[in-house]
Amino acid sequence: MAVEVQTIDEVRLETPRLYRVILLNDDITTFDFVIWLLQEVFGKGYNDAVELTFQIDREGSGVAGVYPKEVAETKQEQVHTLARQAGYPLRAVLEEE
Repeated sequence: MAVEVQTIDEVRLETPRLYRVILLNDDITTFDFVIWLLQEVFGKGYNDAVELTFQIDREGSGVAGVYPKEVAETKQEQVHTLARQAGYPLRAVLEEE
């Protein structure tokens, strides 16, 4: 009786690189809009959105979220599209984690 032996090759899954979506402060975009955006696009609760908005105002920027590259790029595009539609110059940049 023959016995068949199978070997299992080790499969390595690479963790995708993560990117920070960083909102940049400007003198035109309103606090209300940034708070709304953080809630709608990034799923922040109201209190977290307010806190992050104040940080962006004080420090010049703030991390809205950390995502795989494709998701981060989509979030960045959403920020730019929504800001332009509302008449604001708000910008988001990506930074590899």
